[in-house]
Amino acid sequence: MLPFFKTLYFNPSSMYEPALGVAEAIRESREEIARQFFLEDPAEILFTSCATESNNHALFGAALANPARRHIITTQVEHPAVREVCAEMQRRGYRVTYLPVDRQGRLEIRDFVMALEPGNTLAVSIMHANNETGVVFPVGDLARIAKETDHGILFHTDATQSVTKRLISLSAGGAVHPERDDFRHVDMLSCSGHKFHAPKGVGILFIRRGTRVRPFIIGGHQESGRRGGTENVAFIAGIAKAMKVASETHAEDETRMRGLRDYFETELLRKIPDVEINGGDAPRMVNTTNISCHFIEGESILYELSAEGICASSGSACTSGSLEPSHVLRAMNVPFTAIHGSVRFSFSRYTTEAEVHRILEVFPEIVARLRKASPFSRENKHSA
Repeated sequence: MLPFFKTLYFNPSSMYEPALGVAEAIRESREEIARQFFLEDPAEILFTSCATESNNHALFGAALANPARRHIITTQVEHPAVREVCAEMQRRGYRVTYLPVDRQGRLEIRDFVMALEPGNTLAVSIMHANNETGVVFPVGDLARIAKETDHGILFHTDATQSVTKRLISLSAGGAVHPERDDFRHVDMLSCSGHKFHAPKGVGILFIRRGTRVRPFIIGGHQESGRRGGTENVAFIAGIAKAMKVASETHAEDETRMRGLRDYFETELLRKIPDVEINGGDAPRMVNTTNISCHFIEGESILYELSAEGICASSGSACTSGSLEPSHVLRAMNVPFTAIHGSVRFSFSRYTTEAEVHRILEVFPEIVARLRKASPFSRENKHSA
């Protein structure tokens, strides 16, 4: 990225000689990302500012280009970047079907099939992996079913949590490797670079050639007229490089993260009573674990962890100023005694065994201490 901050800072849309090399860097980045997705056409890759923009572009753009269709299908557990877009579309007169999940966070294929409305369903937007629990949805199969039902239905997936952590083929010819998720029927895919160690502020939207989608940001001719605005060249170079590095170390990183996560969960369940792994019996991403601790609040756990230098996030929305529990855990029917006491830990290629051991040393003590002070704990006769 550094050359594009220091010397190659020219506008890639300019015609003078120094700018041509900058434009070439964007082209090379697009080609690199296309290779990672096994795409034949790099022009199907659109650079955005983040997955939120990509999700907005996919859904609003699809609605603008296909005004006769007024029905959208999504899930009850989508990220707000899709969930809030769907809510806005409801306010604009669209009808949205929110598919339920079971106690493990899994979708029922029958519910999906029954929700499809040939001739009226505009788009399906179903995440590849849930951001709170890591539960993976069978996006390839769902997209195939949608297309077999009505080829005019557009299928979009928010793959922010899965890109580089799972191998994905967007090739129209189908999967090129048995270990890859076959997304040949997916029309649009969103992701953000910061989830695989690219900088924050750059994302990708894959739009399959022939998909009817109008531009979301109107302006100049950039991105072949599909997104106005001067390109963020340094960050585009960064996301392409990060994706390439991640692909080169994928097998090793996956094995390490899975081993650390499984060890972490096994030890937590052994050391702490009344805890459960949300989505633990479903297919999950190897880097995510969502722990419910009964009878205490996630907000208090996070404060205590932070004081120990441990960064985690809560399944409860209380960290954003709301007392409402996570919509994902509500949809999964997590018990009242646990839904407020959920904490998500994320692992990465940089997570060390020493860090995991440190959490296992501190976390049980925090839970025991908070339960001592909890009226729910005393009421349920819990001891430290």
